[in-house]
Amino acid sequence: MPKHQLDPNNWVSLYSDYLFNYTITRVNNREIAQDLISETFLAGLKSMANFKGEASERTWLISILKRKIIDHYRKKNSKKGKAEVRMSYNSDAETEGDWLEERVADPFDKTAEDTMENSELGEAIFSCLSKLPEKQAEVFKMKTILGYETETICNELNITASNLWVIIHRARTALAECMEENWLK
Repeated sequence: MPKHQLDPNNWVSLYSDYLFNYTITRVNNREIAQDLISETFLAGLKSMANFKGEASERTWLISILKRKIIDHYRKKNSKKGKAEVRMSYNSDAETEGDWLEERVADPFDKTAEDTMENSELGEAIFSCLSKLPEKQAEVFKMKTILGYETETICNELNITASNLWVIIHRARTALAECMEENWLK
């Protein structure tokens, strides 16, 4: 199997639209999405030496972006906005980017990404998510889109597990009704 190569000179032209569409459905804010993509490109440049060529360039960038989105929510939800919680699989600065490729393949997420590429469906979902109350939308994204564990969400938002499931249920019900009205006509 041939090794993939990195070509950072073409990242913006090749991947910025794809990364933006991926991000905007997860953060619901154009400016934040653009910032996260810029941070992703910068992190990619910084960890280029750790790229092993086992994943495609786009997949590698998406894995960096996923961490940036998670970090964004962690920072946003940390108590009094104190410290950004970062999850690292090793503390050695030279191997900082290794976790990207080690954890990059997620066949279930690939299916979700492919589904979201359908622009009309993506727009309908984005529109329906934006109509939810802020806390419902945030909990729904953290659990369903970002895949956070229940305990993590509860700790970060200072809610109980039963409260989380009530919020998720209400969000799903509202999204289903909205999708039925706007997409399944």
